[in-house]
Amino acid sequence: MIRHLVLFKLNEGVERDDPRVVAGDRAFRELAGQIPELEFWECAWNITDRPIAYDYAINSAVADEDALKRYIEHPAHQAAAGQWREFASWVIADYPF
Repeated sequence: MIRHLVLFKLNEGVERDDPRVVAGDRAFRELAGQIPELEFWECAWNITDRPIAYDYAINSAVADEDALKRYIEHPAHQAAAGQWREFASWVIADYPF
């Protein structure tokens, strides 16, 4: 199994209630039922406001590196991630578990 973690930081001046952000959150929440490679999926807003904290997190799992590649290339994932490019930056970590 491969764990796929993503942490998002909203761009300066962008708030969670921005319509683009609301739509982006909805798009990520809907991925769970759209991409067969996802064996585990959760996403949520960070509840802490420490200066080093990121704003939003995705925690997911796929079977292997081939499944990760298919997930990343899936049109629904590309569309959802594309929305976030407008208002956030992010970091990822992919590791076996």
